[in-house]
Amino acid sequence: MSASQVAQGRLVTPFYSRQRELDTLNRWHEWKGYTVADAFYCAELEYFAIRNATAVFDLTPMTKYRIRGVDATAYLDRLMTRDMYGLAVGRVAYAVWCNDAGQVLDDGTVFRLGEHDYRLCSQERHFDWLCASAAGFDVEVVHETAEIAALAVQGPTSFSTLERMGLGDVRSLKPFDLMSVDYAGTPIVVSRTGFTGDLGYEVWLPPILAEAFWDDLFTAGAPVGIRAIGGDALELARIEAGYLVAGVDFLPADEIVRPGRGRSPLELGLEWLVDFGKPHFNGRRALAEEWRTGPRRRFVRLDVDGNKPARDAYIYARPGGGKQVGFVTSAAWSPVCKRSIALGTVDARYGKPGDTLWVEIYYNQEMRWRRKMARASVVEGPFWDPPRRRTTPPVPY
Repeated sequence: MSASQVAQGRLVTPFYSRQRELDTLNRWHEWKGYTVADAFYCAELEYFAIRNATAVFDLTPMTKYRIRGVDATAYLDRLMTRDMYGLAVGRVAYAVWCNDAGQVLDDGTVFRLGEHDYRLCSQERHFDWLCASAAGFDVEVVHETAEIAALAVQGPTSFSTLERMGLGDVRSLKPFDLMSVDYAGTPIVVSRTGFTGDLGYEVWLPPILAEAFWDDLFTAGAPVGIRAIGGDALELARIEAGYLVAGVDFLPADEIVRPGRGRSPLELGLEWLVDFGKPHFNGRRALAEEWRTGPRRRFVRLDVDGNKPARDAYIYARPGGGKQVGFVTSAAWSPVCKRSIALGTVDARYGKPGDTLWVEIYYNQEMRWRRKMARASVVEGPFWDPPRRRTTPPVPY
């Protein structure tokens, strides 16, 4: 089944036939035109596959661009806020890119596949902007989303699953490494990357190999508890990891309607991705001025008292309410941390690590809405960050 094939009037991925066989809930949604699953059998149990076994998520709908040419590095270095010249062949970098006002258009990953060969993966679509920005550079930009099938293989037994498949020297991959391996006589790419904050890999391959690869992967992973997962389980894992999502934790700058609704990297806690040592990049002047005066907002990770998720909650500086100082963008009860956790935005004067804030939570208890003001402690770093995420080689199972 090709990536462009349509089932019942909907665009589906090359793995759809295998996922359809696993579906017991009929819960699907649209992701960039593709039909993808919220969950297959139980979102909670699928989540535990991420933390305790091997979880497989269909990444095919993620927007993917191939960028080639002798000026490819200079081109990306001009667009990204971080230094692209420092990205070696065989490595992956997390990056953000901004408009001229220093507001984030999107975040994503940059794969350096060769000396003048890159793949850019992102949540949003940027083809027109990328092509317009290529003026004066000797580069070719190709939208290759439909030409590349992709799977996220995540969890503590993911390494053992891939090694059982015989996919090259997987054990040598460090976090953010990538390598080309042979599968069925065709080169595919395996990267030690993911969106779960755990040990994990992503596999990038031609759609024609998708079904065979899925079958071989699940055969290899059967002894270590492999399971397919939907978007609900991945969402919980990424909140525990403290990862941002465009359209959820910030609005892409080219989509905002009202002034002041965009976010800069400094406001999103991504100042480590901004390299002011570079002479030129999109938004540099605006970001340099913001660095001098200080950002207006601050991204926060919150440890919330109680067991009620603070979804869409307002954030206050005092328990009695009063002036609202921010709002929650993502929240969940974390099974692995045994805590209510949240991501949000607050006024810059609040939200330093160790500060105490208050969130206003509304929840339904047997047909009655309850209001609760819960204490929230600002924490530094991710909520979930196991050593196995970085250990090389990973522990086999």
